[in-house]
Amino acid sequence: MSATQIITERDPKINQHLADKCPECKGKNPVHDYDSGETICGDCGLVLYEQMMDKGPEWRAFTQQEKASRSRVGMPTSYSIHDKGLSTTISQVDRDAFGRKLPVTTRLLMLRLRKWQIRSRMHSSADRNLSQAMSELERISSKLYIPPQIKEKAAVIYRKALSKRLVRGRSINAIAAASLYAACRETGTPRTLGEIAKASLVSRKDVARCYRLLLQELDVHVSVADPLTYISKIAEKNGISGKIQGAAIAILREARQKRVGTGKDPMGLAAAALYIACLQHNVRRTQTDIAEAAGVTDVTVRNRYKALKRELSLETPNWKNCL
Repeated sequence: MSATQIITERDPKINQHLADKCPECKGKNPVHDYDSGETICGDCGLVLYEQMMDKGPEWRAFTQQEKASRSRVGMPTSYSIHDKGLSTTISQVDRDAFGRKLPVTTRLLMLRLRKWQIRSRMHSSADRNLSQAMSELERISSKLYIPPQIKEKAAVIYRKALSKRLVRGRSINAIAAASLYAACRETGTPRTLGEIAKASLVSRKDVARCYRLLLQELDVHVSVADPLTYISKIAEKNGISGKIQGAAIAILREARQKRVGTGKDPMGLAAAALYIACLQHNVRRTQTDIAEAAGVTDVTVRNRYKALKRELSLETPNWKNCL
């Protein structure tokens, strides 16, 4: 009997152990040949193990598109779905695979199956709570163009609040909006509390109260809002070029070094810096235009403008020289 037959007739666990060390030359250089299904010693050529099991797919794919189209796995788990996407869904299509209409009895049967499928997915109050909250998160995120990863983080924050019983006695929509705002603040996404409250149809006061509750009870680390993140948002609404945006960013960075505007509203500081940059580049934008795009009042923009101009010793031309 050859050395190959002796090794392969042993226990698989022993074969796996021998595949790490060659019994002939004591070498530790195994080479796996997936075409022949053998493991060979790279030093002496002894076949250590044969009939290797190939755990890969039985098809070939040469591009990423082919690999994605031939994959038979389902969607990845998502926290933004109340059951994390682990259950099946019966669609409402009333036609078969050939496009023919199903009989009435079959359609009634599928209707009953669909109804019981929905009931089985939400059999507890926590599942029903999550279903409503995740639907609200999806609606607000799509309305405010929030990236999917931010929505996932907001769903995780809401699930933590639900596990700690913070939702009991409070509005589900308010907690969901506060979770989304906390996720935006944690990741630096430029979305204000007023925008999220307006999109959620919940008062700003209720969202702010729930947001403070989440900060107190959950381990959510929120940094101070940076005015730099709001420059492009305000400029986009007023059609301001990138050159002026760069000048406004330079003004804000200088103000940060001199600690000007500490404790002030970051949106008001960004609007004032952008207004000063427009004046310096002879681009006519009124304080009202900037304030409406930033969601603040004209008085806020005027006060921040005067403070920045005074503390940074900035010079701005008169309106008569602006185009």
